[in-house]
Amino acid sequence: MTPACDGAGAVVVTGGGSGIGAATCRRLATDGRHVVVLDRRGATAASVADEVGGEALALDVADAAGVTEAFAAIAAAHGLSGLVNNAGVGNLKPLESYTDAEVDLIWRVNVTGTFNCLRAAVPWLREAAQRGEGAAAVNVASVSGVRPTRGEAPYSAAKAAVIALTQAAALEWGPAVRVNCVSPGFIRTPLNEVLASDDAMRPGIEQRTPAGRLGTADEVAALIAFLLSDDAGYLTGQNLVLDGGSMLTSAQMDPVLGGLLDMFGASSAG
Repeated sequence: MTPACDGAGAVVVTGGGSGIGAATCRRLATDGRHVVVLDRRGATAASVADEVGGEALALDVADAAGVTEAFAAIAAAHGLSGLVNNAGVGNLKPLESYTDAEVDLIWRVNVTGTFNCLRAAVPWLREAAQRGEGAAAVNVASVSGVRPTRGEAPYSAAKAAVIALTQAAALEWGPAVRVNCVSPGFIRTPLNEVLASDDAMRPGIEQRTPAGRLGTADEVAALIAFLLSDDAGYLTGQNLVLDGGSMLTSAQMDPVLGGLLDMFGASSAG
């Protein structure tokens, strides 16, 4: 770690090596924030950190002791005024086809990992608040945590838990620290590129989405940046759905989700 910098403390972005996490790192750096890119894949974290002039840490968020040690080191070097819990994993298959290992991984990364980072960050976020900085955390959930999705039972349950963790933390940590949640819908990221590029599946999603298209990682990043900023100073304990309005037509989305399960479920079984 380099010596502490002037101004607001660092923002840690978990799962910052790709997709929404990487887009968030870029947006925060553009906004003048010092970014620490945390990802279990050290090479991808380092690549994003080099791009945004930040730092990289290779770490599994499910490692509670490692997370606590890392956050203490970050706070000692830079202070810590923001946290984005973006790290997450999922799968798509019938509920009865999930193995114990798959369910455990989904829960450890999405729920335990989010909890570990919140718990490790809060002492330093409170210190930032005492210094007059706008201390805030943003957790990334999913529309699947609001409206459970066929084929994603463990993931839907995990993201619902992330929303509940957000609300509980906001209750406990206010007024010093604000905690909010973002629930993206169909977002065009590298993980979803197979869907976004499928000329059979994509039009069905677009037609059933009032916005008429898939979202972008940059749009999610912009919302996260807003929630971390002083402009969102009276906003806490909220789950903001960013889905182009697709939940308004959730019943119509069922054939699309069923098609996705048919498309990908068989290949991920076992």
